[in-house]
Amino acid sequence: MSVQTWTYLLVGITFALYIGIAIWSRAGSTKEFYIAGGGVSPLANGMATAADWMSAASFISMAGIIAFAGYDGSVYLMGWTGGYVLLALLLAPYLRKFGKFTVPDFIGDRYYSKVTRIVAVFCALLVSFTYVAGQMRGVGVVFSRFLEVPVEWGVIIGMVIVLFYAVLGGMKGITYTQVAQYCVLIFAFMVPAIFISIQMTGNPIPQLGMGSTLNDGSGTFLLDKLDGLSTELGFSEYTNGSKSMIDVFAITLALMVGTAGLPHVIVRFFTVKKVRDARKSAGLALLFIAILYTTAPAVAVFARTNMIHTVSDQDYATMPSWFKNWETTGLLKFDDKNEDGKIKYVADPANNELFVDRDIMVLANPEIANLPAWVIALVAAGGLAAALSTAAGLLLVISASISHDLIKKIFKPNISEKGELWAARMSATVAVVVAGYFGINPPGFVAAVVALAFGLAAASFFPAIVLGIFYKKMNKEGAIAGMVVGTLLMLFYMAKFKLGWLGEIPDSSEWWFGISPEGFGSVAMIANFIVSLTIMKFTPDPPLEVQEIVENIRIPKGAGEASTH
Repeated sequence: MSVQTWTYLLVGITFALYIGIAIWSRAGSTKEFYIAGGGVSPLANGMATAADWMSAASFISMAGIIAFAGYDGSVYLMGWTGGYVLLALLLAPYLRKFGKFTVPDFIGDRYYSKVTRIVAVFCALLVSFTYVAGQMRGVGVVFSRFLEVPVEWGVIIGMVIVLFYAVLGGMKGITYTQVAQYCVLIFAFMVPAIFISIQMTGNPIPQLGMGSTLNDGSGTFLLDKLDGLSTELGFSEYTNGSKSMIDVFAITLALMVGTAGLPHVIVRFFTVKKVRDARKSAGLALLFIAILYTTAPAVAVFARTNMIHTVSDQDYATMPSWFKNWETTGLLKFDDKNEDGKIKYVADPANNELFVDRDIMVLANPEIANLPAWVIALVAAGGLAAALSTAAGLLLVISASISHDLIKKIFKPNISEKGELWAARMSATVAVVVAGYFGINPPGFVAAVVALAFGLAAASFFPAIVLGIFYKKMNKEGAIAGMVVGTLLMLFYMAKFKLGWLGEIPDSSEWWFGISPEGFGSVAMIANFIVSLTIMKFTPDPPLEVQEIVENIRIPKGAGEASTH
């Protein structure tokens, strides 16, 4: 069977599975819609959290980033996995014990103010819409290449599938769908990695294959080979980094605290029965995530080596079919500047004739390595599973922020449970349509979606959550001022140095403190902490009952049933 036939078959089977699970687990109450009834097992929640976390950015983009950035790409591995440790140890159990459905719900009640709730809702929507736009675009790219439909139709098909199981099943449907999606995406990521590792080094374990010798009898290590190929083409050595230590530290920290502040990840810890279960599911999620994250550097090395071998100085007319197929998507472009019919792929922009979008590396890798058609189709199904799982989690955050935190808590406190559930489903529907629009007409920030979403989460939520848990004297005035200053500072820096909204993008020599836009969330977070604590000193203490709640959520004996007040 052809790649397209296999893709239709595997994608059709996985989509039927997701829809079947949604029908089986449809939500009948707001508790089931928001937190899956609070009865999910730690194992299922760990797998669902891993799928929620491993978005199109993790599955499709991360190995692509590392393939082109080399050693510098390690900041994503350290930041994202380190963030999970931070989340599991520092935040998850305490947030679970507080017993609220959403992050704005926690912030609104902890800081005893409608204004803090509104600011938190705004930040949640900003982070979620920023992140979900990239997921929908990822769905469109996979569809356009492997099912040979326009990107726009790919996004619309993805919207319909997500809408079905997110609106019908809520968190209950999303949770069990994400368990299935984790199984699909991890299988789809590992199978081609194992195939290519055996093909290139004879070692079936990709993590070890990356550091092994090539099986061509030369005795050359794979990484040494890639270093040599890179320097021959004018690129820096693959295993050498070019970022400054301060920038590496800032990016890693921003990604770590951004992880710990992402609302769609935090809400997963409200779906288990006990505080102890929240900690267990965080640990299991880290294990499930580590399988992909430790394999990604190996996939990056395999893909980069194979691509250079396949395209560099080759005749365009004799290029295999995968090259022409990716050209039709616009993500791979050949410009024959010297008109000799050969592909010149070099570091010098003036002489380089090949443009390769880094997002195609994981998807094209099995094709470049001549793997069987079913493996290529499996990767497409895995990419869709990764994008759809995260999109669903983000859409639920958006819907809960509007229906629970705005409508029920502020505008219409007496709304019935049936009315709130209807509002949640309507909010999710509108959110899917808006996300689909951004997927079809991506704004300028989609290319920077990872940095922007994580930077915003770090700059807005993380200080408010940490201070809300560990400092009982933290008051609403400090929290509001900190979140507003941190968010605005991050938005300004991204607009100036990444997005070009304030004129021409300045050179990296003008970065503040030598920190790139990807790492500036660390600075904005520190500014949030400073402003929060300073304003707190000059404003009234929180009410005594709030201080008692803060004391209570840190008591270790709370590892039993969590309160749901």
